[in-house]
Order: sequence, then C-alpha cells, then structure tokens
Amino acid sequence: MWAKLKPHIWQWRGVLLAVPNITALVIAIRLTGLLQLLELAALDQFFLLRPRESADTRIVIVEINEADVRKQGQWPMPDGKLASLLEKIKQQKPRAIGLDIYRDLPVNPGYQDLLKVFKSTPNLIGVQKVSDTIDSSAVDSSPELKKLNQIGSNDLPIDGDGKIRRSLLYVNLNNDEILESFGLKLALLYLKPEGITAKPSAINSNYLQLNRGIFPIFEANDGGYVRADAGSYQVLLNYRGRIQQFTKVSLTEVQENLIPRDLMRDKVVLVGATAESLKDLFYTPYSSNVLTDPERMAGVTIHANLISQILSAAMEGRPLIKCLPEPLEWLSILIWSIIGASLCWLQRHSSNQKNLMAVSVLLVGGGLIGGSFLAFLAGWWIPVIPSLLAFVGSAIALTQYIAQSATEMRKTLGRYLTDEIVANILETPSGLKLGGERRKVTVLVSDLRGFSAISEQLPPEEVVKILNLYLGTMTDVINQYKGTINEFMGDGIFVIFGAPISRKDDSERAIACAIAMQLAMEQVNEQNQQMNFPILEMGIGINTGEAVAGNVGSQKRAQYTVIGSHVNLAARIESYTVGGQILISENTCKDANIDLQIAGELQIEPKGIKYPVTICEIRGIGGKYNLFLPKYDQKMSVITPIIPVEYSILQGKHAVGTVFLGDFISLSEKGAQLRSPHSLELLSNLKLKLLIEAEIAIEEEYMYAKVIQQSNIDEHLFLLRFTAVPPKADAILSALRQPE
Repeated sequence: MWAKLKPHIWQWRGVLLAVPNITALVIAIRLTGLLQLLELAALDQFFLLRPRESADTRIVIVEINEADVRKQGQWPMPDGKLASLLEKIKQQKPRAIGLDIYRDLPVNPGYQDLLKVFKSTPNLIGVQKVSDTIDSSAVDSSPELKKLNQIGSNDLPIDGDGKIRRSLLYVNLNNDEILESFGLKLALLYLKPEGITAKPSAINSNYLQLNRGIFPIFEANDGGYVRADAGSYQVLLNYRGRIQQFTKVSLTEVQENLIPRDLMRDKVVLVGATAESLKDLFYTPYSSNVLTDPERMAGVTIHANLISQILSAAMEGRPLIKCLPEPLEWLSILIWSIIGASLCWLQRHSSNQKNLMAVSVLLVGGGLIGGSFLAFLAGWWIPVIPSLLAFVGSAIALTQYIAQSATEMRKTLGRYLTDEIVANILETPSGLKLGGERRKVTVLVSDLRGFSAISEQLPPEEVVKILNLYLGTMTDVINQYKGTINEFMGDGIFVIFGAPISRKDDSERAIACAIAMQLAMEQVNEQNQQMNFPILEMGIGINTGEAVAGNVGSQKRAQYTVIGSHVNLAARIESYTVGGQILISENTCKDANIDLQIAGELQIEPKGIKYPVTICEIRGIGGKYNLFLPKYDQKMSVITPIIPVEYSILQGKHAVGTVFLGDFISLSEKGAQLRSPHSLELLSNLKLKLLIEAEIAIEEEYMYAKVIQQSNIDEHLFLLRFTAVPPKADAILSALRQPE
C-alpha cells in the first residue's frame, strides 16, 4: 500500500506541504479578527454592485429635512403640530404608523392633543432607545404609548468601522423582559391583515417564522464577523437600497395636504428625521463607494429597509442573508488553498510559468470573487477574503517552493552539469526533449597519465581523494573559461566549448583553458605531496569541428552531449599526449585567431580517421590570456652499466603481441633512451619492466612510456617519455641518474 502511495505523495509533495500550512495560517488569521474589516468591506461592495431592486411601495417615509426644520420655527416640533400631522396621516388609513421621534417629555403647546391621538391610534408605534453607549444614552419612550404597549426599540448594532449591517428583531431588557424592535412591530401590524403572525420555526424553535420567512439568529462568528456582539435577537440586514427605494414625502407636504389622497392607504408610514442637523444619520454599506464621498443613511431609512426585508421574506420569499457554519467556512478555505497550490504546481514545468501563473491567479481569483457575488445574490454570505487569501497564499507558497527547489536543483545539477546546461534544462521549453542541432564546437579531452597503475597500488578511499582533489581543481579552471563539462570519465574530463552556448572565441578559450589546467596541476601535486600521494601528470587533446549537440538517450534517461567524428578525433589526439602535454588539431589551430606558442607539429593517422591529421604541441597562448607552460630540463644522463628491460607494445589499454628485450642507455627525469633491435612506431605506448641478472625482474612492477622520437643517427635508438613509473622503479631510476 505504502509503495503505491509513496510515488503519488512525492508527485504532489509541494501541494501536500503548502496546503495544510497555508490553510492553518489563514484560519488562524481569520480567528484573530484581522480579516474582519476587509471582509465587511467586501460585503459592502457586493451591496453596491448588486442590481438595483424595485422600490417597495408598501412603505412611505415622511422625512423631516432641513427645510422642514426651518419651517417649523422651533425643534422639537410642538406636540400640537405633531398631533395634527398624525391626524392627517390617519386620514389616509395606513396599516401602521411608525413615529421615529422621541416623545418621552411634553413639548408644549398641544401635549393633551397629542395624548388623545396616541390613545385613539392603535396602529401607531413609538420608539425607545434601550442601549447606553459611550457617546449616547438610553432614551425612554412616551409614557402613554408604553402604557398601550405601542413601543418598539430603535436601537441599531454598530460594527467596529461605524457602519450598520445588522438589525434587531427583539431586544433583551434588564428585567428579563423582551421588547420587539421598531421595525418588527410595524411589520407585524402590516402582516396581521394578511393572516401572517409570528410563530416559532419548525427548523429551530428559537427562530422567528413569518409565513415563508424564517429569520436565523445572528451568531458572533457569522460571515466575516469574529466575536461580534450577538446579544438579543439580531439579523443581518439585507438592504433594499437607499431612501429612493421607498415612497418619500416631506413633512411640509403632508402638513399642507400636497400629497395624493390615497398615498398611504394600507401602507406602513414612517415619520423620521433626515436632516443633517438632527444627527440621526448612520454609515451603512452604501457609504463605501470609493469614487464618491461617503454618504450616510437616516435611521428612518434603515428601519424602512428592515421592515421591507421582513415583509418581502414573509410574503414573497425574498432571500435573507444566510451564512455557512464555521466548519464549512474552514472547508472552503481548505478547498481554495488546494486549488491555488494545485494550479501553481501543475504549471511548474511551463516555459512561461510566471506569466501563466499571473493570468491563472487573476482568472481563478476573479472566479472566486464572482462566485461569492453570485452566492450573495442568492442570499448567501460566503466570506471571500479568507478563501482569496488561501488561494493566493498557496500559489505564492508553491511559487516560492518551486523557486527554492529550482535553486537547490541548480546546486545539485551544478555538481554534475554546467550552469549553461542546467539553464537549458530548467528554462528552455525544449530543454528536456531528445534530439540536437549541428553546430561548430571545440572539444577538450584530458586524461591522467598512468592513473590506472597508480590506482592499483592505493586503497579505493585514497584514489577517490586524489580524484576529488584533481577534478575539483580542474572544474574551477574550466568554469573560469566558460567550458561545459560534459562528463567525468574516471580520471578523464570531457569538456565542450560552443554548446549549449556558442561564442566567437570558443577555440581560443579552449586552448587557454588547457594551458591553465596544466599550470593548475602544480597546485594539485603540491597538495598530493602533503598527503603523501603520488605525483600526477595530465595530457590534453583538443579538436574543433562540426558536431551534433543536444539531448541523447531515451525518455527515461538522457544526457546533453555532442556527437560526431570531430568529437572522436579529440579523444584520439588526447591518446597521443604525454604528461604535461597539450596537443591540438590543425582545425583548432586555424580557428584560434590568436598568437600561439607551438613546440612542434606531427602528422598522425588515428584509428577510424580516413586521412592523416596534423597536430600541434602547444606551450603557450598570447593575447589577453598570456599563459605559458614552464620549460623542463630533459637533459639525458648516460648510465653505466646499461639497464636491460623487457617491453611489450600496448594496443589501447592492453599489451598484445611479443615481449621484446632492450636496454636503457640514458635517463632523464621524465624519460629514457631505449635501444631496441625491434622497430617502434612513433607515439606508440610501451609497457616496460626493469631486468637484472639473467633477465630476472627485481621488481614485479611495470612502467609505462610513450615513444616520442627516433634517433636520426641510429635507427635502433628511441626516445621514451614515461607516462607512469611505480615508486620502487622510480627510486632505482633516480639512483642511476645520480653521478657517482
């Protein structure tokens, strides 16, 4: 089971890492309340963007504006004038009259007239302010209306940003009594002739049900709220709109009989102040328009919106604003976190990931906001900010994870490939596709002379140390000259100049790199001597020509490399080198438009090559590089007596054919003069063994050398260059070179 599951976990590792962390973080931020104001602001925009609803003609607002206040001559308006106003409204036979004006104290003249109107108007509802706040106090109702139980609470819960988004249906009083809200009381008066009365809901007995409308109680964490004051019986206000969504007349128009005769018949009539000077104005979701100054809504208009909400829900089934349970909100955050992370993860291999990701985030994020808006139109308040934060946060987290993984991958791949190849793989659309293209390249192949013999004499751990030291130093040099290390071949290095990035000076840099590598061998050998490791020597071959560069292999395993006859020729040229030597082809010599110090030329016929090839030994390069190899003293010392040796000719890495006898007649630090009756080809490799009396080997250790010159005087004399000399044989040769 685990074996099957493990690949899937690894395949989606980024998503599995990001989603739980981002989800937990967003939920934690949500629970702190830091997102509340943003979510409430988003809700306000939904109200502003919602299509304008039709006006509710069941409600008439008698507004008291600034012109009305000035015309009254004094404010509060006298009880006599208020009584006259109410009588005129009564004549229109409305179903309910709401007086959103405090009348806890008499305002003479006309107090007795007002009391008569109160007693004779059973459908008149007055107001009482129950709550005490920092900047306002409770205001009692008219004693006469309270006695008649014709009082409703006009308290409005205010959010932290000063806006009204909730309203009250019932208010809990200090003496454990319950007072109906001003809006609910008027709505019930209107619904009574329709045969609709308040009753407990069958869904939840604590909920008020009016026919088709069920009013869920607002909870402290509903919607975008966090630990809000949910005291008494609150509901979310589903505003119909501004005052223009209701029939509106002025106080003066009613007093002067300037309104139609049946304008208020069977309506809910609200009398309240809209004048700025009377300070009954509040901020609402409609105050959030960013393009205009924030407008405030009169308290009487807010009550009209609540009444309209109650009537529409009861009679028409107009949706109330409902909220998801908190666990479902958390699930929504989780889902959007998964969407954001998955979207980013699936696009991680795209060649245009950043642009695609930006477009995807905008489109899907827009879909999230659009979906939440559609849900709002259907009566559901689904918080958009936490989900949007989870979506974007997961996308950002995955982008960061992918970037970090790419950085780590670059570091890891950089140990095996050059930066250019890594960039080609990670950033190029076709970087991982099989195939290639023809291009001119310069190939450098290096190899340690006699390292196989050295490795046979040392423990594997020490061989690895020697190789790591050597390859590490060479890698630094190659990178300095912008070479592409295609492969480490044991103790050999295969370097490309011109792929995947082609430059005009590829061949020049290849030659300069080769000289710098030979010079760096001095540093390598100094460290080897400090660790009692043997001295190393390296040969380098270089060729320039056209090759196919690209990804070669299968869909499961491929390698960026170059293939062609010119690549093979570079390896052949390297095989002719001795330690400390650099051989380049005539092609490279011509392609490098720079001063070169050439020690000599030689024509070779490599295996697999149709035509003879001219190669040059390079000792230095001028121009901006100015690198030159030091000169070594190759003075031969005649030895007496001569040293008998036996040797065989190597084909590749193996000795084949007859074992021949010969003599060393002179020695130098790195070579010897061999006298042999057998003819030897130039640049052939020999495997030799020192002999002492009666052809018995004093040591079963073999030396290796290359034939580099044939004597012009004696055809049986050949100059050898040692490529590998074991320690004991080296000690004997050193002793023989010393003068007696």
